[in-house]
Amino acid sequence: MARILVYNNDTNRMETYYRGLTEAMPYVANRTLTVREFRGSSGSNVLWTEKRVMQAWNSQRYLYGGPIDVGFAFKRPYEGGHGTQSQHYAGTAFDVGQRMTNSNRNGLRNLAQTSGIWTYVEPANLTPTWVHFDKRRGTPACSTGGYPLIRQGSRGAYVCIAQDNLNTLGYTTGGLDGVFGAQTYRAVLAYQKSVGLSADGIIGCDTWRSLQESVVGTGKTSTTINS
Repeated sequence: MARILVYNNDTNRMETYYRGLTEAMPYVANRTLTVREFRGSSGSNVLWTEKRVMQAWNSQRYLYGGPIDVGFAFKRPYEGGHGTQSQHYAGTAFDVGQRMTNSNRNGLRNLAQTSGIWTYVEPANLTPTWVHFDKRRGTPACSTGGYPLIRQGSRGAYVCIAQDNLNTLGYTTGGLDGVFGAQTYRAVLAYQKSVGLSADGIIGCDTWRSLQESVVGTGKTSTTINS
């Protein structure tokens, strides 16, 4: 049984679901994406994503008109496997079509590019043996791309990433709920002071880089929240 945190972009609220691995992800139509498929190779019992991401999947699946094999979707930062500010850690990205023929894969990629559904579709020269598309949100805090700036009052999948990192590093946020509240703010301040960053309680470019470089691929710790 997985605990799934979903940011509802329509209501600006975090929603919590409990689903078995063979059940459909929240907001997914006709069981075209199960919890197991979304979780992929992740060993986590806590997952997160956003409602608009699941709706984008519905649209892509409808337009394609057939099953889409999912190779990778969700990962937690401490598990690694992707770049330091990968959208997979936000639960907003899919790597699909690994078992498709080249022709079918190219057709799926072209459809994703022309549909206007996704924020970003990786070009074939970068991912020739799979198709990457994601529904990232917000203006990147760094000029080179990545995650948006978040601060007290923010909600969503990117807050989940920050809370996950902070807890894994021993800076308790009081939970893993996707809500940037007072305890998360204090944890950010403590972390920033400990690594010599400007202590403003805001997770912008430098703090994102520091957090991700400290956690990605390092494994979970005794303070990581796993339920």
